[in-house]
Amino acid sequence: MLKDAFTNVYTKFKLHFYQEIFERFQNREASLTTVETFAMETIQALGRPTVNEFAAFMKISPPNAAYKVNSLVKKGYVKKVQSPQDHREYHLEPTQKYFDYYNVSADYVEKVMERMSQRFSREECDWIENVLNIISRELMPEVNIPEIKRAE
Repeated sequence: MLKDAFTNVYTKFKLHFYQEIFERFQNREASLTTVETFAMETIQALGRPTVNEFAAFMKISPPNAAYKVNSLVKKGYVKKVQSPQDHREYHLEPTQKYFDYYNVSADYVEKVMERMSQRFSREECDWIENVLNIISRELMPEVNIPEIKRAE
């Protein structure tokens, strides 16, 4: 059944992420809380949001968002970069420290993509990509994030 197959893939990606997080921190204390990890994943996915954009997306108050962001800045996981167009506005960017320690899902996605390219023909991969783009663009309107474009 399609629902079961989709749930299995989604669950495996989540669980692999959790395994990696726990494995990386078993011998040292994690410096980000679970909520901060989710916040960082969201900031990364939103692609340089402002604090207000982050707050609106997470459906929390701007002061609550500012408090969380300031904690992440103090820990060195996010930086505020002043907008060249509007000097009153700051955009949030994950730092290299975040990418070095917490961005564990990208490697697994790359591994699965490599396996897919070995298992499926180019035409099948193109079809899967098309289906995923339709799901993302048309069937998931509740989660509006910038589309990821990677050079091949």
